Amino acid sequence: MAKVYVKQARVLRKNMTRAERVLWGRLRNKGLGVKFRRQEPIGDYMVDFVCYERGIVIELDGWATCWGFG
Repeated sequence: MAKVYVKQARVLRKNMTRAERVLWGRLRNKGLGVKFRRQEPIGDYMVDFVCYERGIVIELDGWATCWGFG
């Protein structure tokens, strides 16, 4: 994984939107019975949440997506 993606993921995890914080509160610590990761680089993309075990990716739309910052 490229270092730039690791740095970007760290920044995004520290600056989550309100919606991301609320959802992370439900997903973390296997809140739904499976492990989720947040702000995870997959290929050339940075996804909000991913569960590799179930093949689930969750993307929340917001101002960053609308304005091309995400």
